[in-house]
Amino acid sequence: MATVVVTGGSRGIGAATCVAVAEAGWDVVVDYVRDVGAAADVVRRVEALGRRAVAVQADVRDAESVERLFAAADAFGGPLVGLVNNAGISGGFARVDTVTQQQLDDVLGVNVAGPFLCCGAAVRRMSTAHGGSGGSIVNVSSRAAVLGSAGEWVHYAASKAAVDTLTVGLSQEVATEGIRVNAVAVGLVDTDLHAAAGEPGRPDRMRPTIPMKRSGTPEEVAAAIVWLLGDSSSYTTGTVLAVSGGR
Repeated sequence: MATVVVTGGSRGIGAATCVAVAEAGWDVVVDYVRDVGAAADVVRRVEALGRRAVAVQADVRDAESVERLFAAADAFGGPLVGLVNNAGISGGFARVDTVTQQQLDDVLGVNVAGPFLCCGAAVRRMSTAHGGSGGSIVNVSSRAAVLGSAGEWVHYAASKAAVDTLTVGLSQEVATEGIRVNAVAVGLVDTDLHAAAGEPGRPDRMRPTIPMKRSGTPEEVAAAIVWLLGDSSSYTTGTVLAVSGGR
């Protein structure tokens, strides 16, 4: 049986992705940081679909935690075939001239260092150059990387631009080693990211700016992620796919 690791898998897009991954026939390692109850609920939902799942508390900014996370995938016994780098934080609302050192450390740590460390762990397991059998990596980015998010969270947007660059560069490094690397650039989606940043009503405020005039759902993003993970996208790598309602 093949396994997919999903970081930030206990809530929002991550939780929806874990369920979609299980529906596609893979076992799941569910990474979480604090909410053990939410992670356990995701595990139950995956197991109800007939797949194996385990929740692992791991901070993606920390290399030892990342290795522990991927060791859980190793323990399943089957090959690791996928990684979804979903863990991310906004860092809160701030103009560039008010962003603090702590905000930068947190945002760049989770959103940039985390995907780098997780990609490295995945490549060491999946790459044919390391004795693996190949696989797929999907990074969760944001349309903010292109739009800039001026006056709200340029620091977050910049971190997601780094994710886009990681996606393109890594895809070229491992293109002949059986690994495809892509990203989804997420638009306005109804998750708790907005409340965590301090404005739970942000989706309502932003909807008029979206051509489709609605927010997306975590399930819609998860469907795109699973497509990029699977064989249906076998000739797709180095792509940043906008899932954003046209914005």
